[in-house]
Amino acid sequence: MSASPGISAPRTSTPKTAMVLAAGLGTRMRPLTDTRPKALVEVAGKALIDHTLDRLEAVGVERAVVNVHAFADQMEAHLARRTSPQILISDERGGLLETGGGIKRARTLLGEGPIWVANSDYVWLDQADGGLAEVARRWDADAMDACIVVIPKARTLGFDTPGDFFGDPEGALTPRGAAGEAPLHAFGLQILNPQPVYATAAEAFSLRNVWFDAAARRRLIGVQPAGLWMQVGDPAALDLAEARLAGRAPPS
Repeated sequence: MSASPGISAPRTSTPKTAMVLAAGLGTRMRPLTDTRPKALVEVAGKALIDHTLDRLEAVGVERAVVNVHAFADQMEAHLARRTSPQILISDERGGLLETGGGIKRARTLLGEGPIWVANSDYVWLDQADGGLAEVARRWDADAMDACIVVIPKARTLGFDTPGDFFGDPEGALTPRGAAGEAPLHAFGLQILNPQPVYATAAEAFSLRNVWFDAAARRRLIGVQPAGLWMQVGDPAALDLAEARLAGRAPPS
């Protein structure tokens, strides 16, 4: 059973459009990213971005906007082989814009309504509904600016950070701030109202700025799907994820 608080029938429709953030340099994944974008590094025989796109397709996404920068030609060629979801490219060859800036740049492709947003460096083991279905069930556009996946540290692999958020019984999130640690790791998987992103004056900025503003107004909600959730940020984390997906003991 899920540990997510307050799951109820959806009050608003689930987005059919997603932004997949894949433009990063992937410096922590070197040497694998010396010759390819991080999103094309394979885990269990499948490129990281395809793990993400397959999950989004399973939750009803019909169109995915993917931003590209490093080895952009490789990314475009790889994505051209997909037939579903429909892929649109947001070109950031001219310069990286960070997570928030990347979404803002893609506005004409994404539209004005709520969207899925997903990083391309996560894999997870969970129940049949894929975890993201819980985000879809909880999403309420009237009450939230973002509904994001947050996972207790004990059910994560690949993180070396002190945690991101505290959550209350209703799922409202509070940033770690000056605290030494927080119990929940934030995954870059969410349904987002993009209007606060579009309204940000800066060209390049982190989506976390928008999260923190939403948290101050109790409009940032966390969902904690069951399963083991893994960030694949460096070669050691890649080895851990490969082992867990294959049902092997983690490498020592």
